[in-house]
Amino acid sequence: MNPFGKSFFAVLSVILSVFVLTAGPARGEENSELMGKVANKAYIKECGACHFAYQPQFLPKRSWEKIMNTLDSHFGDSATLDEATRAEILTYLVKNSADSSSSKLSRKMLASLSSTETPLRISDTPYFKRKHREVRPNVFKRKSIGSPANCAGCHLTAEQGDYDEHKVKIPKN
Repeated sequence: MNPFGKSFFAVLSVILSVFVLTAGPARGEENSELMGKVANKAYIKECGACHFAYQPQFLPKRSWEKIMNTLDSHFGDSATLDEATRAEILTYLVKNSADSSSSKLSRKMLASLSSTETPLRISDTPYFKRKHREVRPNVFKRKSIGSPANCAGCHLTAEQGDYDEHKVKIPKN
């Protein structure tokens, strides 16, 4: 004889159903390292003209806001844009920032930061530094790489948002 009665199992069934439904995406979707391709044409055109168009999921909202609000002094250069373009790009970056992403890589990147840190470079984040600690500084200076900012220099599938460490190829020169 069941000491809990039928109602206990009915309630338990409802609780488990709610848990399963609210647990998030199916296995493999949320845990993906894949961030996906950059999908904003203005961002690709304007920002990608000078450097790799980084997936917005790499940085928190506060970092993108600071970057986009200080374009007059963008890492030593002026990268000013007309207000409509700046606003469009900022909206895209904020909407798709690490704060909003379910990507495993984004969550790790965000978790490596304190709530007061506002990195302006992906390479300044603790997560980036930890993942690249075995790469000697002179490797980033190779002609084919140039700097830690050139993700595509070693991550051959970076443009697709795939930073799988098994797909990395470090150029010899």
